[in-house]
Amino acid sequence: MKALTFKGGIHPHDNKHHTEKMSIISLQAPDRLYFPMQQHIGAPCEPVVAVGDEVKVGQKIADSKAFVSAPIHSSVSGKVVAIESILHPNGSKVMAIVVENDDKDTVDESVVPKGELDALEPKQIISIVREAGIVGMGGAGFPTHVKLSPPPDKKIDYVIINGAECEPYLTSDHRVMLEAPGEVILGLKAIMKVFGLNKGYIGIEENKMDAIKTMKEHASKEAGIEVVVLKTKYPQGAEKQLIKVIAGREVPSGALPADVGAVVNNIDTCTAIARAITTGMPLTRRIVTVSGAAVKEPRNYAVKIGTPFKYLFEQSGGFIEDPAKIVMGGPMMGIAQFSIDVPVVKGTSGLLAFTKEDVQLKPESPCIRCGKCVGACPMNLLPIYLSAYSSKNDLDKAEEYNAADCIECGSCSYVCPSKRHLVQSIRGAKQAIIAKKRAQAAK
Repeated sequence: MKALTFKGGIHPHDNKHHTEKMSIISLQAPDRLYFPMQQHIGAPCEPVVAVGDEVKVGQKIADSKAFVSAPIHSSVSGKVVAIESILHPNGSKVMAIVVENDDKDTVDESVVPKGELDALEPKQIISIVREAGIVGMGGAGFPTHVKLSPPPDKKIDYVIINGAECEPYLTSDHRVMLEAPGEVILGLKAIMKVFGLNKGYIGIEENKMDAIKTMKEHASKEAGIEVVVLKTKYPQGAEKQLIKVIAGREVPSGALPADVGAVVNNIDTCTAIARAITTGMPLTRRIVTVSGAAVKEPRNYAVKIGTPFKYLFEQSGGFIEDPAKIVMGGPMMGIAQFSIDVPVVKGTSGLLAFTKEDVQLKPESPCIRCGKCVGACPMNLLPIYLSAYSSKNDLDKAEEYNAADCIECGSCSYVCPSKRHLVQSIRGAKQAIIAKKRAQAAK
């Protein structure tokens, strides 16, 4: 069984042993839940409920008329007690609907099964996905119905499900593959039907042999579903790397997966699609790994969206010591938090709490021109030059060296012996280039 992989990348300690054997625990919802209007890439939603309204589980509470957006649903039944500005996990202030939980879990009348997959047309599946508010669950939060609706000239012939879960510590997708393989398969079949395909792929890293075995057993019962074994390497789960490894196609600079006939979706995105079809329940919960050396009892939870981070850490026994750093997502590409009084959103795959020893940083030193960052870059870029041009604010040169193609995986910073903050400076250049282009387009 040959494990496929890509050029470049790194091998950080995965630290998955803390939770990979921990079954998913369904977490009881707290007294109050907070639903930010921005939980996806695209236009923010607007509330469709008012303060004082009673809401039910699965009821739509916010929506947008924009195509690139996704509605938001209540994950509990109760009363809307506020619509106010709160802190978002991304660090910004956003409007949010606050719901007081009545602990009754009364399900909304709109939550009904949508029928057998065989009887659904592609447009119906896309509509179900859109109305369920499903987005990419790997962290990016791109609305899934948009991904399933490429331009007519973009013919999709590869549907790939990302089961790599290459970020250290995170094991939520791993547990889903072990505990809900049938939902993963059904979600994949729904995506395949949208594009009229009879072949689909699930890529899983070889450090999850139990998941590979389970998914292969279930895939063998279906025609045209192949489980692809991937080498354990970071960032094996990046879209462009998965497409290169599985489809043998390279996404050109500035292009999207659809430009080479491929669509990539996450494991839990598949289960969300499956549940939306079989039960009618929209995206109201997600699987979250709570881990890190500062956490007393690392676990995997099925969490109601809107649950405060603080509540999750309390359910995990609290902290062994005051954490020096808390991250939403994985340690490589996650978002550092300065408060745990923020809610779980659709893109919350993990919550990690690190000790001072974990995050002790060494001071930056001058570049020694060793080339390790170049060898590690999965996008075949020249990180040291991109970083230098960024620090000099030479955006034209940074753009010439394809700064926009950086996926901000952090591989370059990880291997740098001089501890240069490479990805941080490249991210700054990317943001400046994008802002510059928007300003030019607005003229």
